[in-house]
Amino acid sequence: MRLALDVGGTKIAAGIVSDDATVPHPRVVRTPPRDVWGAAEDLLRALAGSGLAGDRRAADGADVEAVGVSCAGPVDLVAGTVAPINIPEWSGGFALRTAVRTSFPGASVRMVADGAAIALGEHRHGAGRGVDDLLALVTSTGVGGGIVLGGRLVPGRTGNAGHIGHVVAVGGTEQCACGGIGCLETVASGPAAVRWATARGWSGRTGVDLARDAGAGDPVASAALARAGTALGEAVASAAALLDVELAVVGGGFSAAGAPLWNPLIAAARRHARLSFLAELQVVPAQLGSAASLAGAATLAGEDPPVP
Repeated sequence: MRLALDVGGTKIAAGIVSDDATVPHPRVVRTPPRDVWGAAEDLLRALAGSGLAGDRRAADGADVEAVGVSCAGPVDLVAGTVAPINIPEWSGGFALRTAVRTSFPGASVRMVADGAAIALGEHRHGAGRGVDDLLALVTSTGVGGGIVLGGRLVPGRTGNAGHIGHVVAVGGTEQCACGGIGCLETVASGPAAVRWATARGWSGRTGVDLARDAGAGDPVASAALARAGTALGEAVASAAALLDVELAVVGGGFSAAGAPLWNPLIAAARRHARLSFLAELQVVPAQLGSAASLAGAATLAGEDPPVP
């Protein structure tokens, strides 16, 4: 049995990996404020025990041969640790790879940042199938991303390549949770857009509320999404020029905000991607939605030899 795990600031997802390196029946729980690993471990152990009901070996995880792990970053693939900005309990560092190995001592454990997992998942199973060079960008509680070049995932020196949420957004002035000033995440994440709108008199509470009100014509909600979409489009154009990619795949829960976000995003990307080698650049929605990072983790667990 092979398992996939995705740990994010909003939810934890896990599933049994099928023969085609997908997760057909994932289980999802909200990320708790405390004992995040306990919640993730409970999910994994329940899955390990579901394969052979009543079989103690399965319940103990002895039948688990591989676990693919995706986690919000930053990550350190050398040390096997994570320090997610959006998971306060782990922000000082958590030895996630060791924790998984302790629970499943006979399994190989392959870990990746969630943005890289999304890039890998979309490349193998989603909007990036057949494309050798792509950037994946995810906007949700935070903003992350990953890179595939020459058909191969590019993790970078520590595993954080593609962490686009911490490039500086044009006109960004707010201090980011990472300590920087004006990071894309402070403009284009769901919570950032909500904060911006709330400060200007909007009365909603969530990104879903923001999308609903923008769709109904609320001027402040519309302006918040336009601001976020423009920043995302500018970042896509900048990254595409740096990496020479032909496709940018944009996903994450906040990306489902619809035309009020997407129209400014596409317009900004086109306005700034003016070099000749960017003429064919396409910006498309992720096909796998919230399952993209779990699909990347499943790919890690489901393939031999290991994905680099």
